[in-house]
Amino acid sequence: MKDPYNVIITGVGGQGNVLAARMLGNIMAAKGYTVTIGETFGASQRGGSVMSHLRISGSTVFSPQIPKGQADLVVSLEPAESVRVMAGYGNPDVKVLSNTRAIYPVGVICGESNYPSLDEIKASLSALCGEMYFIDATDEAVKLGHPILGNVMMIGAVAGLGVLPFDDKDFEKVVAGSVAESKIALNMTAFRKGIEMVKG
Repeated sequence: MKDPYNVIITGVGGQGNVLAARMLGNIMAAKGYTVTIGETFGASQRGGSVMSHLRISGSTVFSPQIPKGQADLVVSLEPAESVRVMAGYGNPDVKVLSNTRAIYPVGVICGESNYPSLDEIKASLSALCGEMYFIDATDEAVKLGHPILGNVMMIGAVAGLGVLPFDDKDFEKVVAGSVAESKIALNMTAFRKGIEMVKG
């Protein structure tokens, strides 16, 4: 694993972006890594762009903000946000993992601007990154009865990519300390579904 390994988790307010960043950070810290999190950048209110930086190292504490052009992995809870982040932090080797469910900004809802199609988003990303993966995390979370579990599926998908050294057992240890016992099984189902979708 590159040291530091630079992860950006991006989305819009209300998607659980900060929770996903904390979750991944706690998993890696429990594995013995030094994790620095730059909490959020941008407007974090519901519907506004949110970006969390995680810098994961075997030994060193790094600045919480990832330098421009030096992301290793971008995890996007909203597809168009992946393009926004890649414009500043992309490089030929970065991997992009994105949810497919769009959340339309006010300008699109009012008819003042257009939202790009998923094919257009993929075309834009292909010029900015090394590899990209798209999964229907929100749709699958809805099937489980809890749309917010989409962010757990995205963390599962990160595990499935194999870019960071953690698995479902590591996730279970962390989630057991942060949710009610009655919800652990559901979170584990969502996590494993994320692994399955990215490998699928």
